Amino acid sequence: MQSIFDRAVDRRGSGSVKWDRADKNFGGTDLLPMWIADMDFPSPPGVLAALRQRVEQGIFGYSVLTGAYYEAVIDWMARRHQCEVKREWIVFAPGVVSALNFAVQAVTEPGDEVMISTPVYAPFYRAVEEWGRVVNRCPLKRSDGRYTFDFEEMERRITPRTRALMLCSPHNPVGRVWTREELEALGRFCLRHDLMVIADEIHSDLVFQPHTVFWNALPEMAQRTILCTAPSKTFNLAGIQASNIIIPNEELRRRYRSVAERHHALSPNAFAEAAVVGAYRDSEAWLDELLVYLKGNVDYFCAEVARSLPKLRVLPPEGTYLAWVDCSGLGLSPEERQRFLVEKCKVAFNDGSSFGPEGADFVRVNLACPRSTVEECLQRLRTGGC
Repeated sequence: MQSIFDRAVDRRGSGSVKWDRADKNFGGTDLLPMWIADMDFPSPPGVLAALRQRVEQGIFGYSVLTGAYYEAVIDWMARRHQCEVKREWIVFAPGVVSALNFAVQAVTEPGDEVMISTPVYAPFYRAVEEWGRVVNRCPLKRSDGRYTFDFEEMERRITPRTRALMLCSPHNPVGRVWTREELEALGRFCLRHDLMVIADEIHSDLVFQPHTVFWNALPEMAQRTILCTAPSKTFNLAGIQASNIIIPNEELRRRYRSVAERHHALSPNAFAEAAVVGAYRDSEAWLDELLVYLKGNVDYFCAEVARSLPKLRVLPPEGTYLAWVDCSGLGLSPEERQRFLVEKCKVAFNDGSSFGPEGADFVRVNLACPRSTVEECLQRLRTGGC
C-alpha cells in the first residue's frame, strides 16, 4: 500500500535552499539534492491546520508565547522522552544553531576551551571559534564500523582551560543514538572535570532505538546542562524558526537569556507557537508513521549499497535520517570525489570534510524523501561508476 510519504512534491522554484541552491552551491546541473537536513515531506496535517487557523486571524503583529506553547513542550518531553520539564526552564530560541552560539557565550569566556567529539555538525565549530573560544577536538573512536566516545583520549586532551563540552545526541553526522550507559559515563567525565554541557538534541525524536535525554542518564547533570530541542527536524519546520531551550539551573538560565537578549533573539515570530503546538499536540501519530517510512528508506539504501555499489560502505544510522557513507573505496581526494559525484553521478551530498578532518573519506546523504528519490539516487550512483 502506498504511504503518504511516497508522494513527491516539486519544490523547485519555491525558494528551497535544498532544491533551488543545489546546482549553484555544488557547481553542477540537474543535480539530485540529498544534502541539507530538511525533509521532502509536507509537514503533518495537525501543523498545517494550526497554521491555517493562525492565518485566518489575519493579524501578524509582535507575538508572545502563551500557556499553550509551554504546555505542549512540557507534555511532549514527558510523554515522548520521560523527562520532567518545568515551565520556567523553557527559553524560546529562533533555532538550535542560534542557541548553540548563545550557550557557548553563557558558559565560557574568551580563550576558554570547549570540548567537541568529532566529526560533528559544522556549526559546532563556528559557535566556539567565532566568539573567541578554542575548540578542544577529541575524535570519536571508530571500531567495526561503529563510533563511540573515546574516554581515554578525552582524559588525555582535557586541559585546565576546558570549561564546557558540546554534545550532539543523536549524533550528526554519524547517526549514533547514545545509550544510557554511554551518556552516564559522559556525565561522570563532565562532573569529574567541572564541565558545563551544551546538548544538541534536535534529532531526539527521529530515532530507531530508544533515546535518553542527557540528564536522565545522570540527574546531577541537569544543573550543568543547556538542553537544545526543537520540532524543526521532526516535523519539517526549520523555516518556522522555533526551538525550545531547556535550562533547569536558574543562574545558568539567566546568563543564557542575557546573551540572547543582547542578540534580540527571545521573541517568537507570528507562526512559531501555532507550529509548535500543532506539532507536539496533534501530530504524534504522523511521526510514528514517518519513523517507519524513514527506517524503510535507511534499510533499503544500506542494502542496495551493499549489493550493487562495491566502492561505498554505509554506517547504518541508529537515529536521524542522515546516512554516513564511506567513500574511501573510490580512491579519490575529497575535492576529486565531490567533482565525481557532481559531474558523473549528478548528486548533491554533504562533503564529509565539512564535519571535520575525520570525515574526509565520507559524504552525508539525506534519506528523508520519497522512496522513488532514494531509488533514483542509487541508480545515478550506479551509472556514475560507484
